[in-house]
Amino acid sequence: MADTNPLLADWTTPFGIAPFDAIRPEHFVPAFGEGMARHRAEIEAIAADTAPVTFANVIDALEKAGETLNRVGGVFWNLTGAHTNDALQAVEREIAPRMAAHWAEIGTNTRLFARVDALFAIRERLALSPEQARLLERTRTSFVRSGATLDEASRERLKAIVSRLATLGTRFSQNVLADEANWDMPLDGQGDLAGLPDSLVAATRAAAETRGKPGHVVTLARSIVEPFLVFSEARELRQRAFEAWIRRGEMGGDTDNRAIVAE
Repeated sequence: MADTNPLLADWTTPFGIAPFDAIRPEHFVPAFGEGMARHRAEIEAIAADTAPVTFANVIDALEKAGETLNRVGGVFWNLTGAHTNDALQAVEREIAPRMAAHWAEIGTNTRLFARVDALFAIRERLALSPEQARLLERTRTSFVRSGATLDEASRERLKAIVSRLATLGTRFSQNVLADEANWDMPLDGQGDLAGLPDSLVAATRAAAETRGKPGHVVTLARSIVEPFLVFSEARELRQRAFEAWIRRGEMGGDTDNRAIVAE
């Protein structure tokens, strides 16, 4: 797979930066799948280790596990956060619950937690540095909060809830983003531009051009709507823009998050 998927290949780019020019949305699902598979194998090796617990074979090993998954996720979440599109959002909807289930499975792994807990029990005899002691403490706390000490039925229930929340959370955030991307407010004439600095006038003109519209438009991009709310002398327009800003995700239609709340 590494021969055909740039996310899994060795990166020979300057500074080891991801080869974004070669990465396509269809590369992510198989890359995430491979990353999770490798991570599961690494976690299983740590949990199944029969050697006496040490900081190296428990905490260090956990910190080093999941390198492939972290690399794939780092590229993906940066793209979806800064340069998303319909194809990436479709991948996000598929991957979010799978990733949530993956991490929930690790967080509720009783054999793995037993290794962490055993190390924590002898921490005073390990001559740990302050940083190591803190990491051990936080790792154990993370497992407890993830449900590692629950009974089996409760662990399964928790994993189902976490997966469901990942699905709903992704839908919610994508709905907000859709409303932010699709809404705009035309500015007609010089009166609507009153008070705006030249840089913002140019930005609203560029936004209109990008959307194939004449003149100027205010969008819900922070770089436009926030300075517009600060500088505009048109009270009615400021009110319209502000109301649209606080109602992202509840403007009706397919992107209305009130439908999610009602489920």
